[in-house]
Amino acid sequence: MTMEQPTIGDAFGEMIRDAYAVRTGIGPRPLAGGKYYRPVIEVIERDDGLINGAPADHYLNEPDDWQAYDRRALKLCRGRVLDIGTGAGRIAIELQRHGIPVTGLDTSLGAIEVARKRGLRDTVLNTVDEFSRAAVRYDTFLLLGNNLGLLEGPERAPVMLAALARLAAPGARLVAQGTDPYGTRDPVHVAYHERNRQRGRLGGQLRLRLRYREIASDWFDYLNCSPAEIESLLPGTGWRLKSIDDRDHPYYVAVMELHT
Repeated sequence: MTMEQPTIGDAFGEMIRDAYAVRTGIGPRPLAGGKYYRPVIEVIERDDGLINGAPADHYLNEPDDWQAYDRRALKLCRGRVLDIGTGAGRIAIELQRHGIPVTGLDTSLGAIEVARKRGLRDTVLNTVDEFSRAAVRYDTFLLLGNNLGLLEGPERAPVMLAALARLAAPGARLVAQGTDPYGTRDPVHVAYHERNRQRGRLGGQLRLRLRYREIASDWFDYLNCSPAEIESLLPGTGWRLKSIDDRDHPYYVAVMELHT
């Protein structure tokens, strides 16, 4: 018997579209058994075979339902803001409400469509690398919602940081929320960290893909790392680590500033 493989596509966007439809009642909603609306679950597959799932509705949360570190991170914004990996736009929309000029950037068409339906005015469907050719300049870059992970690892981080530097106004800052993975005692995660190190990777450097219904994303790297590991990625990039807010350990907010 041949097993069907998932179609590679915008799994995140399809998931966000359905989550938005279930929350608002606008648009076709996924059904369970052809009758009842079913919850929208984000399924993450790791390259060691681990499968995790969580409700996707949190991508649409309003500020009262955010984690405290997200609310504190918004207070660090200044000037013109680029929200990288904006998703359904929860962060960017809140900044917009407060009159802060903000652009939401994502590679997912479905996510950008939902962000615009929710009222986000300035959106970009692109990668950071491609968008770095634009003439606009930003004072604050955001990588919230654990999106420090988009630095991927030691090879990719300098490339992405260089792209952000091309988009940066003088004295720009990068505000990134991450997770220190090393306090866990879960043997599955501890073994994964060791496996990574044996392969020359950072312990918390994940290899993942997103699954939603019959669609899967391509495999991608996503970085969970300690604050010390962040600092080790910065030499030669022009970015310097200014502060770490780890009041909600293992979650933290790192602020980096560009010095040229």
